[in-house]
Amino acid sequence: MTAAHPVTVHAARVVVPMTAPPIADGAVAVQDGRILHVGDRSWVVDQLASAGTPFTERQWRGALLPGLVNAHSHLQYTGMASVGRRQYDGFEEWAAAFNEDYAEPHDWRAEAAAGAEASILAGVTSIADIVTDIEASTVLADAGLGGIAYWEVMDWENEAWQTHGRDQVLAELERVPTTPGAGLSPHAPYSLDVAPLLELPDIVRQRGLRLHLHLGEAAFEGERIALGPVPGLDGVDGVGHGSDWHLANVPSFRAMRALGFGASATAFVDRLGVLGPDCHIAHGVYMTAADRALLRARGTAVALCPRSNAVIGLDPPPVADYLREGSPIAIGTDSLSSSPSLDLMADVTALHRIARAQGYGHRDLHERLLAAATLGGAHAMGLAVGPDRIGHLAVGARADLAVFDVDARTVPDALAELVEDGAGRAVATVIRGVVRASSGVVTEPSRADTPSTEPSRADSPSTAPSQEER
Repeated sequence: MTAAHPVTVHAARVVVPMTAPPIADGAVAVQDGRILHVGDRSWVVDQLASAGTPFTERQWRGALLPGLVNAHSHLQYTGMASVGRRQYDGFEEWAAAFNEDYAEPHDWRAEAAAGAEASILAGVTSIADIVTDIEASTVLADAGLGGIAYWEVMDWENEAWQTHGRDQVLAELERVPTTPGAGLSPHAPYSLDVAPLLELPDIVRQRGLRLHLHLGEAAFEGERIALGPVPGLDGVDGVGHGSDWHLANVPSFRAMRALGFGASATAFVDRLGVLGPDCHIAHGVYMTAADRALLRARGTAVALCPRSNAVIGLDPPPVADYLREGSPIAIGTDSLSSSPSLDLMADVTALHRIARAQGYGHRDLHERLLAAATLGGAHAMGLAVGPDRIGHLAVGARADLAVFDVDARTVPDALAELVEDGAGRAVATVIRGVVRASSGVVTEPSRADTPSTEPSRADSPSTAPSQEER
């Protein structure tokens, strides 16, 4: 150990590793942007002392978690908050308001940067950021955040795609920064024809990148039941599950529906080979049990965005079903164009309320929702394993941490407080071992070369706190 790589011990009343049981009076030792030890504070300190390793300790009040992972957001729409502050009667009404504001002049890069700052203040350290305008594509790297910038592809019909669309998207993809990560987001099955939906996954997989799309967000994506014969297709009648729609050579999802087939958007993209373990979807509201089973079979996680759904006027997602069935879930805020804030913990609270209302009564709900906001988001983006893994507190993982001010004295009560009323409680955010936010102030990456060793206003003194303080 040398002075060039100091060790900082972050201690808190409750430490929640996600891949191990929560720890009362726990600590995380960090060195060179990586986690060195996790465990009881006394054990962590003893390990360092026995190795003769000097360290600086920060005592945080409350609960220490892995940095939150926002599994679905559009940071560039941060300046469109006036759209998200209204209430809508459905997807079409919201889309009209969105399109009107989107057409106005925007500084997408500056607005995305503001969204990144708000996210860091809320304890978020990694984001699945959907980028529609290329000038916003550098925001994750600029802000020092982890995650993936997904270049959004939409509004391509078959002929245009084949003549010049493919080449255009390939050229655009080259401009998306690979730091911290790059991917493609085929927008939705209703905004792309069959040809691009078939080829975009291949483009991504040939490059070892990731896929992310909106699916099951709008009510018209749900499974339908045809009421009679389909005009022009002999013998096609009552095709609720749409098992034979692909034999009709339909050019798009909308055309399939116009012909009378009732297959869901999930079944549609699955037939085209879009789903897989390198893909995660957003929303997943209008999903049957068969649709959810398809996601599980393909290893595809879903990022639930309940507050966005509520603003748009959609149904709540089937949270209880996802939990009971063991579906991999993550959580996203969506953007300020459809959500009140970028505070991911507010969506955790919304999901808790929805799950209980849907009859989920198991005692594991608090831990599972916290896991969805951390490890679940990392898993959705393929970042839960590997040398730069995130979403959990484990030796060798990236030292991304979030500290939340909670009053509870026991682990179960602290988890309940976080899940049921966690919005606005983030007091510190650590990214790659560097304290990037504390007491409502964000430090720019260029000025945060080493972890601070001075207690902030959110810290207790650097000596071990008394039992009353903790």
